[in-house]
Amino acid sequence: MTDQELQQLTQEISLQFFGVPFRHQARFNSRLRTTGGRYLLRSHDIELNPKHLEEHGVEELLGILKHELCHYHLHLQKKGYKHADPEFKALLQRVGGSRYCQHVGAKPGARPFLYELKCKDCGMSYKRKRKMDPARYVCGRCKGKLALLKLK
Repeated sequence: MTDQELQQLTQEISLQFFGVPFRHQARFNSRLRTTGGRYLLRSHDIELNPKHLEEHGVEELLGILKHELCHYHLHLQKKGYKHADPEFKALLQRVGGSRYCQHVGAKPGARPFLYELKCKDCGMSYKRKRKMDPARYVCGRCKGKLALLKLK
């Protein structure tokens, strides 16, 4: 889907579900990492994460688009457009937008363990994803000294 097709889809969804035209820009932003989309308060534009379309399909994208359009229309009407506002929750429920989006890319915590802290006294092993200074810690079991090992 191109940005022009997304713009057309956004205008159609806005008229069909909200009864008000969408008069600003809708575009994909591949730099979005942790969110499905965002509504920009100053420019009133909507940016969507293209990875959601690739990984989860059009239905997921439509839910995110409705969510961002709720922010858009409520903000322009000077009503409660934030996630905690009752007006936002009611409108989102009415149009069938998604409250949360699915994860994209690698799942959180999917990084492999790179390091192991091993107790010199009892042999207890602690696996870690980040490098740590073993001199600052002791074994939780026997209070012995730890050694840092790099895993393959």
